[in-house]
Amino acid sequence: MSSPPVTGPAAVREHRGGPGPARFRPRRTPPAGAARPARRGILSYWRQYLAISPFYLIFTVFSFGPVFYSLYLAFQRYDGLGTKQFVGLQQFEFLWNDPVFWLSIRNTLVIWVLSTVPTLFGALVLATLLHSVRRFKGFYRIALYVPNVTSIVAVAIFFGAVFSNDFGLVNAILGTVGIDPVPWLSDPWLIKVVIALLMTWMWTGYNMIIYLAGLQAIPQSVYEAARMDGAGPVRTFFQITIPIMRPIILFTVVISTINGLQSFSEPQVLFASNAANQNLGGPGQAGLTTLLYFYQSAFLDNDYGYGAAIVWAFFVLIIVLVVINWRIVQRGRKP
Repeated sequence: MSSPPVTGPAAVREHRGGPGPARFRPRRTPPAGAARPARRGILSYWRQYLAISPFYLIFTVFSFGPVFYSLYLAFQRYDGLGTKQFVGLQQFEFLWNDPVFWLSIRNTLVIWVLSTVPTLFGALVLATLLHSVRRFKGFYRIALYVPNVTSIVAVAIFFGAVFSNDFGLVNAILGTVGIDPVPWLSDPWLIKVVIALLMTWMWTGYNMIIYLAGLQAIPQSVYEAARMDGAGPVRTFFQITIPIMRPIILFTVVISTINGLQSFSEPQVLFASNAANQNLGGPGQAGLTTLLYFYQSAFLDNDYGYGAAIVWAFFVLIIVLVVINWRIVQRGRKP
């Protein structure tokens, strides 16, 4: 006996081409005659633009505007009070023949190399060790990152006391083992070493956190496959970890290059100008960096035009070095 046919809302329609329930699909195009919604123009979002406008106004007035004003000053002779006098390229010509400027460039490059290489190498080693730690990992992260958020002025004063020629802690420790006091803050090369150590101590933890985040993003299956193929820890590190971390290493190299070349507060606090040291940078101006020379020319000598020329020439140097570092790190990478 056959069951009665189902009627009413419970009935399911069939396809025209065969049995089976019909599939109802939403209409993708508006029906004929329906009005399409009009596109909103840029002016229709004026409330949103008005809400974010204070940031851009402040940035333009206090950051973006002064940058181009300094470029304008680089072609002027101006002491901050009198009238500006257009001198064309004379500031840059004097800069090219200025021995103190080239001394500051050499000091800056030496300090940059002495600080950047140990910083990045130490950060990568610490990140690798911390990545394998199972207990107290959060404590180690905070302890290694604290120097980066510490006031640079306080750190510079601390290093000045620790490496003092007469009453420094380092010389006191060396004296207990029969070593004569070392002129940390008077020898030209040791001055650069102290500044580089200060910068290394401050920035190692910052780069370590970045490397640690990159290491944690690498799947463990990659290392397991390498161990199954017989790769040891050293080979795994150089052939798996380093290639995968290449973009992160490139980022830290660029950031460290920019930060390392902009050293100012470290030598400025360590070797503040006084009666015995009219020029900044310590004995023999061994710690005179380019930004410190810019500060001396613009704000101590009141030669704002020459100071602007210094900072713009230094900006070009930073761009060149960043491009060179980018090329070196990118070399050997498959397209």
